[in-house]
Amino acid sequence: MVDHSGVVSLQALRNQMGMSERDIEHRKEMIGLDASDVRRLVALRELIGPRVEEFTSDFFSRLAGLDEARGMMANRAVADRARRLKRDHVAAMVGGDYGAAYVEQRLELALLYSKVGLDARTFLAAFHHMLNGISVAIMQAADKPMDGFEAVMSLNKIAFFDIGIIVDVLVFERERVIRQQQEAIHELSTPVLQIRDRMLLLPLIGLIDTHRARLITENLLHSIRSKRAKVAVMDITGVATIDSRVANHLIQTITAARLMGARVIVTGLSADVAQSLVALGIELTKLVSVGDLQGGIEDAERLLGYRVVRVSPGAGPQSSLDE
Repeated sequence: MVDHSGVVSLQALRNQMGMSERDIEHRKEMIGLDASDVRRLVALRELIGPRVEEFTSDFFSRLAGLDEARGMMANRAVADRARRLKRDHVAAMVGGDYGAAYVEQRLELALLYSKVGLDARTFLAAFHHMLNGISVAIMQAADKPMDGFEAVMSLNKIAFFDIGIIVDVLVFERERVIRQQQEAIHELSTPVLQIRDRMLLLPLIGLIDTHRARLITENLLHSIRSKRAKVAVMDITGVATIDSRVANHLIQTITAARLMGARVIVTGLSADVAQSLVALGIELTKLVSVGDLQGGIEDAERLLGYRVVRVSPGAGPQSSLDE
C-alpha cells in the first residue's frame, strides 16, 4: 500500500478494502442514489460553488470547538491540508461524477483524519454541522419548498455515501494498527536468542494459544536455518499450562527442528505441565527434557563440544570448545 517514495497508494488502499467499481455502484444503490439525484446535485453547483469556503469553514469551526480534534487543529500544516481537501470534497459533492476518482478523494481525506487520530464521532459531528448549513442555504434559495426538500434529500444521499467510505477507512486503519501491534507483541513474546555459535535460546512466558504456537514454530525454524543452529533450548518455566493442541504443536516443532539438523532441549517443565502432558496422552518419546534452564544450557554446550573451565577460584566459569 506504500510506494517507493513512502506515499500511500489510494488505489491500493481501495483494492485492499474491496472498493471495486462494482462495490462503488452497489454502495450507490444501497443509499438510492440515482440519475435524478445526480441531476439535482449538479443543479446545486451555482449555489454551493461560490460558497465552498463558507461551508468548509463551518466544518472546521465545529472541529475547533471539540477537544478530540485539538491535535489536528494545532498542526498548521495538517490543518491547511485538511482544509484544502475539504474544499475539494464540498465542490465534488455537486460535481456529478461519483466514481473511483471521487472515492479516492474521500480515501485521502479519511487517511488524513486517521493519521491525526480524528475518530468517526468527531468527524460526524463536524460533517453534520456543515450539512445543516448547506441544507439551510438550499431551502432558502429554492423557489418551491418541495424542490428544496428534494435537493436536500439528494445531498443527504451523497453525504451518506461519503460517510460510509470515510468511516470504513477510519475503522480499517484502526484495525490495521491493532493487527500490527498484536503481531509485534506476538513477535516479542516469542524471541529466539543466539547465546553461542549454533546455540539458540527460546524463553516462553505466559499463555500459549494455537496462534502463538504457530509463531513459535515459524520463529524457531527460521532462526535455526538463518543461524545454522545445531541445538536450541526451549525454556517453558514461565508457562503455567499447556493444552493438548499446543502440546502436539510443540512436539511437531521439535520434530521439524530435528529434520533440519537441530536438537531441541525443553527446560523448566513444571509439575502441573508435566502431569497435564501425561494425562493428555501426548507422545513424549521425542521430547528431550532437562529440569531447569541452567541444566539445559549445560547439556546444549556438551552437545556442541563445549566444556566449562574455572580459571581461578575467584573467577567465574568460562567455556571453551574442545577440538
